Amino acid sequence: MRAPDAWAVLPVKEFAGAKQRLAPLLTPAQRRALAAAMVEDVLAALAGVADLAGILVVTLEPVAAGLARRYGATVSEEGARDGHTGAVAAAARALAGAGRGTMLALPGDIPAITAAEVAAALRAHRPAPAFTIVPSHDERGSNTVICSPPEVLPLRFGDDSFLPHLAAARGRGIEPTVLRQPGIAMDIDHPADLAAFLRTAPAPRTRTRALLEQPGFAAPLSQL
Repeated sequence: MRAPDAWAVLPVKEFAGAKQRLAPLLTPAQRRALAAAMVEDVLAALAGVADLAGILVVTLEPVAAGLARRYGATVSEEGARDGHTGAVAAAARALAGAGRGTMLALPGDIPAITAAEVAAALRAHRPAPAFTIVPSHDERGSNTVICSPPEVLPLRFGDDSFLPHLAAARGRGIEPTVLRQPGIAMDIDHPADLAAFLRTAPAPRTRTRALLEQPGFAAPLSQL
């Protein structure tokens, strides 16, 4: 399906204190730099998807807002203090209110994402009412969801959101489309995730990989 009015929603937390579960390996400054690099990789992928009508970044983080505007995205603070779930819910309300038919929501920590994967997910999405989901690599999280209309079902993100989202869709009489995409699936939260990311093929070159290969990161990452 081609959804010409589909908008991507990208909630971004403030970078101060980002990626606490990587604290055993990386300093606060390194974690802030990593968060920014990952967000830019996601924005770059989204900007390369012709079938997206727009990108909405929900954030209070000035660096993320600057990156968003560089890639032509709209920035909103509505729901930005309410976690990933609250930010997506606020964006869904705004898109529905504006008459947009489809919302694609994803996190900012999936730097291996490609424009081709996003385009494939949009093509797999069915006519409304419809729900498409790309799970995380462990099949527990929901790394991309596509909703037509944007508020087609209540969303609740977290480490174990994949199966509940499937159940919520079926509870609304919607058979969800499940698509597995290796780049979208690779979220980075734990040291093991960093190790897995670094083991992947280096192409396409991402800002995140370039950052992690810098000398300042080499010593702690050599423990992986």
